[in-house]
Amino acid sequence: MSPAAVFFRTLLKSSAIFVGAAAIFLHPSLEWRSRAQPAAGTTVGAQQSGSEAAVDALIGALKDVDAGVRRQAAHALAQLNSRRAAPALAAAMKDADDDTRATIVSALGQLGDASVVDALIGALKDKSVSVRRHAASALGEIGEARALDALAQALKDEDASVRRAAAAAIAEIGGDRGPHPHPHPHPAVSVHPVVVVR
Repeated sequence: MSPAAVFFRTLLKSSAIFVGAAAIFLHPSLEWRSRAQPAAGTTVGAQQSGSEAAVDALIGALKDVDAGVRRQAAHALAQLNSRRAAPALAAAMKDADDDTRATIVSALGQLGDASVVDALIGALKDKSVSVRRHAASALGEIGEARALDALAQALKDEDASVRRAAAAAIAEIGGDRGPHPHPHPHPAVSVHPVVVVR
């Protein structure tokens, strides 16, 4: 397939996905303009089925040949807050593109689904600094205490931004309730009474 053909195929597919999703979520009433107003239950049911269809389309787009489409799909799934997409996003963490993996990891953090904690812990050892940093932040957002040991190990990462993200995640989860991850505990600070002179 020629580069031009790939470009137009990707453009058409991504346009269809995101224009369709936007129409469903920004203007749900468009579907009903030419009809009499149905019962409230019918309207909600139709909108829900439209939402599910959009999620299915975006999950399919996670396998698109274009990395940009895959990143946009992951971002859109996070915006839709569809936890049903969590397993598909976790599976897509094997993507060959570093930026796409980072976007997927970030999306999983936004979804907050504890079922993907193990996959995110694995991402703390990714070859990409960006992926490792986003994985640490995502674990902090999810807030599962079982990630604390892995985050403590990430404090030894060769990249300072990853270490900062890991430290912030530990604080967010509440790591002060467990063993202090810092190898050199801070000394106690003596507090002297203040004397007020009148």
